[in-house]
Amino acid sequence: MTTVLIADDQPMQRFGFRMLLESQDDMTVVGEAANGSEAVRLAEQYHPDVALMDVRMPGLDGIEATRRIVAAGDRTRVLIVTTFDLDEYAYDGLRAGASGFLVKDARPEELLAGIRAVASGDAVVAPSLTRRLLDTYVHHLPAAPGAPATPAAEDPRLRALTEREREILTVIAQGWTNTEIAERLHLAESTVKTHISRILAKTGARDRVQAVILAYDTQLVTPS
Repeated sequence: MTTVLIADDQPMQRFGFRMLLESQDDMTVVGEAANGSEAVRLAEQYHPDVALMDVRMPGLDGIEATRRIVAAGDRTRVLIVTTFDLDEYAYDGLRAGASGFLVKDARPEELLAGIRAVASGDAVVAPSLTRRLLDTYVHHLPAAPGAPATPAAEDPRLRALTEREREILTVIAQGWTNTEIAERLHLAESTVKTHISRILAKTGARDRVQAVILAYDTQLVTPS
């Protein structure tokens, strides 16, 4: 059973999410929050598998709430939910440690699939969409706090990677799927998955989305 916390300042939006999630045999809603502070408190209280997080809420917003939930080191993974014209906030949410994001007008089956993906430790954002999002917005946003000014080769988060792992991290950030990586680099798909697991472990990235952000932050990949 996947446990979900809903954080959104709109009561009707929370009601709609709850009705959808509780119609599923494998999901249950453990709490609802109308602002970021409540979301942080309820996440600490209930330790949900997934926090469905709105961005703009009164008081503590969803970005800071995400940062605090992730920093607590609990199992809860955050799925940012935003409107199309707030994609830059979604990007900030990914930097804060969210495992992915969806747009609020996503189809119900997309939301459900996204929650299941995040709960299983995967990333919600499709690789190609991740690339388009970052290419569109990364050059409009200020550098992340502590972002390195040194070349990628000197960044300590990348030093432990083998040449093959560095290559795979680069093409992940360019939007290649596992199947594409396997076909183009002449590898078994299981081998690709092993490489990605090692990349995440060595770099400390929580998931594929965080690995893509790392590639941009370290200038291993730059926006086209």
